[in-house]
Amino acid sequence: MRYVVIFEKTATGYSAYVPDLPGCVTTGPNLPDTEALIKDAISFHLDGMREDGIPIPPPTTAASYITAA
Repeated sequence: MRYVVIFEKTATGYSAYVPDLPGCVTTGPNLPDTEALIKDAISFHLDGMREDGIPIPPPTTAASYITAA
């Protein structure tokens, strides 16, 4: 499954979260590290849901860039 990940610049690096997986978040010092960390966080989150018998939600969030006038 492909989930949308939102990356945000912070004062100390980056944060990332997955809107379709509440609680699946991470932070990192730079964008490449944060991307690697969120991939691990998604796997860990989904494994935990499976172990707990919680249904895995399908991806429903969409994202795109809009150019403002």
